[in-house]
Amino acid sequence: MSFSAVSLPSSASRPPSNLCFTAYQFSFGAPANFFRSGSGGRVVLHGGPHHFCQKFCGLKRWILENLHSQHHKMKIGPTNEYKSIKNEVKDHLTDHSYSTLSHEDSNDRTTKITLQLEESSLPSSKPHDSVTGPTTSLESPSIPQTHSSEFLIEGGAEASLCIAVIGATGELARGKIFPALFALYYSGFLPENVSIFGYSRKDMTDEDLRSMIASTLTCRIDHQENCGNKMDVFLSRTHYINGGYDNREGMSRLNVLMQQFEGKSEANRIFYLSVPQEALINVACSLADNAQTLKGWNRVIVEKPFGFDVLSSHRLTQSLLSKFEEKQIYRIDHLLGRNLIENLTVLRFANLVFEPLWSRTYIRNVQVILSEDLGVQAGKYFDGYGIIRDIVHSHILQTIALLAMEPPISLDGEDIRNEKAKLLRSVRKLEPSDVILGQYKGSTKEEVDVYMNSLTPTYFAAALYIDNARWDGVPFLIKAGMGLIQHRVEIRIQFRHVPGNLYRERMGHNIDRATNELILRDTPDEAILVRVNNKIPGLGLQLDSPELNLLYKDKYNVEVPDSYEHLLLDVIDGDNHLFLRSDELAAAWNILTPVLNEIDKKNIAPELYQFGGRGPVGAYYLWAKHGVPWAED
Repeated sequence: MSFSAVSLPSSASRPPSNLCFTAYQFSFGAPANFFRSGSGGRVVLHGGPHHFCQKFCGLKRWILENLHSQHHKMKIGPTNEYKSIKNEVKDHLTDHSYSTLSHEDSNDRTTKITLQLEESSLPSSKPHDSVTGPTTSLESPSIPQTHSSEFLIEGGAEASLCIAVIGATGELARGKIFPALFALYYSGFLPENVSIFGYSRKDMTDEDLRSMIASTLTCRIDHQENCGNKMDVFLSRTHYINGGYDNREGMSRLNVLMQQFEGKSEANRIFYLSVPQEALINVACSLADNAQTLKGWNRVIVEKPFGFDVLSSHRLTQSLLSKFEEKQIYRIDHLLGRNLIENLTVLRFANLVFEPLWSRTYIRNVQVILSEDLGVQAGKYFDGYGIIRDIVHSHILQTIALLAMEPPISLDGEDIRNEKAKLLRSVRKLEPSDVILGQYKGSTKEEVDVYMNSLTPTYFAAALYIDNARWDGVPFLIKAGMGLIQHRVEIRIQFRHVPGNLYRERMGHNIDRATNELILRDTPDEAILVRVNNKIPGLGLQLDSPELNLLYKDKYNVEVPDSYEHLLLDVIDGDNHLFLRSDELAAAWNILTPVLNEIDKKNIAPELYQFGGRGPVGAYYLWAKHGVPWAED
């Protein structure tokens, strides 16, 4: 009979004269050459031939002395997670006979062992945690129980994180995902032993993939030390898998390759599904069945749009939830990774000056503006989904949710998503009469987008209302368009007029121009602006409405990371507050469905506007209808 695990007391001053007494129990089936502290401070040694007790009597004292020495070393200072060491242990076995060993013949062969300090209970997904046999239970208080401190046998050789980009040869992967991953790696936000995998149907090699993405990688402007070396190391950790046309087989091959890089250590996996909507369900299900790790967590990133309408979105959601837990799914919208969006909760909940004013009592209207300029035209993908499904459904409504939600009980992602979901369920369904659609037209043949032959809207303006106590009666005006005169992304909060204003006569006939306003601008120049009324210096009493400004490029001398970097880092950290949950998704579709139905029935036709102009004229009438002066460029 062979024994694969024996627990030894680490605090004993001297070993008992007979190691093999009946009080000991043994467990079978654990991996060989594995040495760790068990629950309650036990030290478990795995490995060894027949009649374990007879062969290790002379070795026990040596092991205990070394464990005692390691314990004192750990007391000197904290151990960094994933710090690697190698301990050489003399294995007294020269053959597989049944002879008894002594101290004098203890220099025959050397075996590597791994010392791991672990939590009192380990995840059952680890291979060595599947052992169910009984183990010795000699408790020892001399080895402290620590959390997440691990000593690996190969210093960083085994991957602790694997990231797979599914659809690796697509434009999004080449232009955004791989550059964002390298930026995180270069800045130290990815572990050194990370492994990156590209997966697609093209017949390529590792070198082909590396050559394809190398030209898209850049280093930070503000610190370019070792840029070339870092890039070479990153590319060497990038590998390619030809998935073929059977995703189940392809995902199985991907899983095998990941396992080779992970080895036996605990490892986590991220799968970025940069694939067309029609292939998403097949890819996701194949991945779930064939490529998930059992030695750590799995997270799946899904690109927008999240369905074409409420029915298709529901089918997609149910398919994903049949294979993954909600906490594993990260529905990404890169526009939500902008600093403007991440700063919304900071401005609201970390500044006393704003939060007391954040309600219908003081706020007259809110305007959310996203306009793309002359350089941006719609493409083939956009023609199928339009600006409502592509931008309004996720980015615009998520921005309003973060801006208008109630304070969450904590900054935990689920607490924030709970409040966003409640807010979205409070938004009144859009009426077609409160919506203006537009589509740009070119003044010359060269300016006409070849893909825009349908009635797909490139411009959307609407007035939203939130039916709750905080925002009752406050219009939220949306403007999202392409091919406009200026690229502009900003939020404008206009406050009510001062009751009984003593200086009303000094403000001229247009009192709206003297309205206090908070402007959160993302582009063209990121800034926070506050419009106030002020006396112009000099004789007499003349008032002006200047803007107090915090211009980021003047205040902060740092390079602003790309939004994909922000969001990928959030996925790695498990921060999901900027990613749509299933109930948020359903609530957003519920708001937009009446308008989408009218568009599908061709009851609403988009108003044409000049490419490079200010958008449809009907938008100005819509603002007037709701008593809102539109803030022009």
